[in-house]
Amino acid sequence: AQVVFAVLCVVKGGFLLLPNSMSAVGVVAQLAYKLVTAPQTSSQSFCNVIKLGTFCRTVVWPILPSLAFYQYIRKTDEDYYTLDVLYYKSGSKDYKAFYDTSRVGGSGHWRLQQDLEAIRAAANPE
Repeated sequence: AQVVFAVLCVVKGGFLLLPNSMSAVGVVAQLAYKLVTAPQTSSQSFCNVIKLGTFCRTVVWPILPSLAFYQYIRKTDEDYYTLDVLYYKSGSKDYKAFYDTSRVGGSGHWRLQQDLEAIRAAANPE
């Protein structure tokens, strides 16, 4: 028993009957392709596509990596500032209890040390 799907298509303003769901995927792919290639139908819209691509290459792409790197630095700096305030307010003189620089891969943060110790204790009961 085949299920027949009725899909309203913008293509030539009619209905399209699909015998199964795999052909529905094909129709969706065709519509997506036509949506992407439709701006290139006239010479003016083709020029607009070129202008948009040039804008993306010259303005957007150079800004995105630097903006992402800036946000990463800000977040890391905020984390370390919070860690310094916590260390200062605790009155402790053992800085390795808060951030141990000898640990590998950023696992020196006190929360990570605490979590890793809890995992170790649960994995190796004594």
